[in-house]
Amino acid sequence: MAKRVYFAFHYQDVIDFRANVVRKHNFTGGVESAGYYDHSIWEEAKKTSPLALKRLINAELGNTSVTAVLIGSETYARRWVRYEVMKSVERGNRLLGIHINSITGRDQKIKLNGPNPFDYLGLQISDDGNKGKPTVWDGQKWIFYSDLDPFDINEQPAAMRGQNFQLSHWFHTYDWIANSGYNNFSTWIS
Repeated sequence: MAKRVYFAFHYQDVIDFRANVVRKHNFTGGVESAGYYDHSIWEEAKKTSPLALKRLINAELGNTSVTAVLIGSETYARRWVRYEVMKSVERGNRLLGIHINSITGRDQKIKLNGPNPFDYLGLQISDDGNKGKPTVWDGQKWIFYSDLDPFDINEQPAAMRGQNFQLSHWFHTYDWIANSGYNNFSTWIS
């Protein structure tokens, strides 16, 4: 059965064609052949207020079980990508990152990998291990993330309680070219 995948990305990577290489990589045979439905919202989101955008993201994430973050040069710093990632953690979606700068862009060039968003986002585990408070690296220190309140999480071991962990502690990234994304995407989202 096909997975419902939410793709989070920086709009510039759509303009450069890299994001769409991943999003549309196996659709010649339709959804069942591809193994996933694309629940991206960028087309609708360009003209929305912050509150309306949160509602739109929440609604689209509500129909998904996987969030794939397409990592370009500036993805890690985008407010709404951060929100999509943190909301995915809150929902319990399977979450993965895919570096896309190794894909040839519209300019026929590749770029160095961009920073991993999971290194810049974190979760402060409550003292009882049952809540997570989203955090973000501001360039000097971890601060609490203002776009999302603390949320319930699976109980964490005593050794993790009261501490902040980068999301990269839990979630992995791949490189679309180096890790043969065209052939392996279906296993990454399983």
